[in-house]
Amino acid sequence: MDLTNLQDIQALLKTHGLWAKKSFGQNFLVERPILETILETANIQPEDHIVEVGPGLGVLTQELAKKAAKVTTIELDDSLIPLLQSTLPANVKLLHQNALDFTPPTTPYKVVANIPYNITSPLLRHFLQATNPPQTLTLLIQKEVAEKLSATEPNHSMLSLQTQLYAQPKIAKIVPPEAFFPAPKVHSAIIHLQTITPHPLATEILKLASQAFLQKRKKLSNTLRSHQLNQYADQRPQHLSIKDWEALAKNS
Repeated sequence: MDLTNLQDIQALLKTHGLWAKKSFGQNFLVERPILETILETANIQPEDHIVEVGPGLGVLTQELAKKAAKVTTIELDDSLIPLLQSTLPANVKLLHQNALDFTPPTTPYKVVANIPYNITSPLLRHFLQATNPPQTLTLLIQKEVAEKLSATEPNHSMLSLQTQLYAQPKIAKIVPPEAFFPAPKVHSAIIHLQTITPHPLATEILKLASQAFLQKRKKLSNTLRSHQLNQYADQRPQHLSIKDWEALAKNS
C-alpha cells in the first residue's frame, strides 16, 4: 500500500473506520514528490534525532525512520494511535499527547512535520523559545503563514519577529491544495528554519513589539508613549527592522 496514493489512503481510512478530522487540522499528503522535497530540505543525517508533530497515517514518519537514527512522533488524535502503533518501525517512539505539552529533548534534534495549520504560531514559539531549541525545523504549513514568517520590513509582524529573533526562515516550495486529502482551500508551503543564537534582546524586543502591534496602524508615538523613540516616533511597527527594534529596546 502506497500512503502517498489517494486511492490507497481512502481505502486505509475506510478499513479502519477513520476520516480526516477538521478539528485536528488533518490534511493527508498524497503526492510523493512533495514528501521527497520535505525530506531533501530537512537534510536528515543517519545520526539525527527527528521530532515530528502530527504523523497522521504515518507516511512521513515511515520515511523519516529510514533516514534518521531515532524519530519521536507526537499524535493527539486517539483514533490514529492503534494504527500507528501497529505500523511504525522500532526506531520510532510514538507519544500520545498535545505537542504543546511536549518537553523537547536535551540533546540535539531536528523538527520535521506536516503540522496542523491552527497551531503553527504557538508550536513555533514552543520550539524556538525552548531551553534546547531544535537545530532546524522543516515544516509544511499554510503558504500565507510561511510568507508572514519570512517577511521583513515594511511588512514585519509579531509572527515574523517572534521567528526571526530565533531562526532564519526560507521557503523551499509552494504546495498546491490537490497535494492533500482532503484538499484544503489554500496553498501550502515547505519552509525551512535554521535556528540561530537567540537575539540577546529578544525578550525586550518582543515586549515592545507586542505593545506596538496591538495598534499596528498607529505611529509608535501613539503606542509607545513612555519610551524614548527618537527617529522612530513617526514609524509604524511593521516598518521597523530587527536592528531598529534593537535600538529601541536599548533606549527603553
